[in-house]
Amino acid sequence: MSFTTEAATRPVRLGLRENWLQFTLLVTVNICVGGLVGLERTTVPLIGTETFGITSDLAVFSFIIAFGVTKAMTNLAAGALTARFRRKQLLVTGWLIGTPVPFALAWAPSWGWIVAANVLLGLNQGLTWSMTVNMKIDLVGPARRGLATGLNEAAGYTAVGVTALLTGYLATTHGLRPTPELIGVVFVAAGLALALVVRDTAAHVALEIAQHTKPLPSDEGIGLKATFALTSFRNRSLRGASQAGLVNNLNDGLTWGVFPLLFTDHGLGLAAVGLIKGLYPILWGLGQIPTGHLADRIGRKPLIVYGMLVQAVGFVLALALLDRPLLAGILSAVFLGIGTAMVYPALIASVSDHAHPAWRANALGTYRFWRDIGYAAGALVAGILADALGLNATVVAAAVLTAASGLLAARWITDHRAASG
Repeated sequence: MSFTTEAATRPVRLGLRENWLQFTLLVTVNICVGGLVGLERTTVPLIGTETFGITSDLAVFSFIIAFGVTKAMTNLAAGALTARFRRKQLLVTGWLIGTPVPFALAWAPSWGWIVAANVLLGLNQGLTWSMTVNMKIDLVGPARRGLATGLNEAAGYTAVGVTALLTGYLATTHGLRPTPELIGVVFVAAGLALALVVRDTAAHVALEIAQHTKPLPSDEGIGLKATFALTSFRNRSLRGASQAGLVNNLNDGLTWGVFPLLFTDHGLGLAAVGLIKGLYPILWGLGQIPTGHLADRIGRKPLIVYGMLVQAVGFVLALALLDRPLLAGILSAVFLGIGTAMVYPALIASVSDHAHPAWRANALGTYRFWRDIGYAAGALVAGILADALGLNATVVAAAVLTAASGLLAARWITDHRAASG
């Protein structure tokens, strides 16, 4: 009781050091969030073709479309929901919704059940990942946003990669189902338990608003409609960040569906595919710790622009070296992982920089809506092109789109970081 009273009366302060315990708990929560979605990276496309005998690439990629659309819509709603519910309540709700996912993936009797499980997974990821991002930004204040988002995304995407590696290994020894998917039960149980323990950050948001040096203009709307328009197209820098986020996750959605099929077609086994699919998000995850810190030092724009161009090179390498598929897959994963690590925390920090604390949650929700629509767009583009022109054509399209997005980011985004201290 004394500990609870002390925690409740402790002065609220912004900063990573001042809130290290809650920040660490939220990092651990996001490891569980990433681990749950990592269940699907290696095995699910192959479950579609080998277990359920689906021959259309677009039909196989339908689970990614369902996931991407649902997660994107949930991200958008999550920003608005923070006006009515506390972040912790939404975090716990996200875990409750995600509870059936590993069981459905393990024992689904038809492909429709897999698609339905991905609707639940999209809801889970939209709520849990959005809240861990928002809560970490709330805790650290404006001076360490890049580092905070870097640590958050590093935890999540490293977990995605490690889980993809693990499921690939388990699939070689135990089959595609149910063993690889059931490790998700651990992630759900741990994530829900930690979400119940972590404290809400409403007081930290109130403190930052009180300390904010730039008052909210009287004519500036903070509702979802106004913020959606501002983040999507009215504000030049926010528009640049939104389009870059969309194309970045289009790449992820495309490789999620295409790479397992492409590299198995060229003779690689499940363990090798798991290595490729795991290496990409592991580098993406771990790389965000230094790149998030770097974004606070040199600005967001250089990392965003050059990160998109590095990703484009990764797609070129995947095709240029395809006669040596393992080398092609590993080098492509390295460039995609490093490029995405450069982009990811810088984009979230850039959006936070250009958004007033009063409407930041809606701005981040809008950005994450466009970013995660990229999953669905990538799967849709990949499915249509793969059915019509082959898997190689999808990789070419991704390289061109990614390079173009980097050039648009260079034209539109302006660095506008909050002052340190």
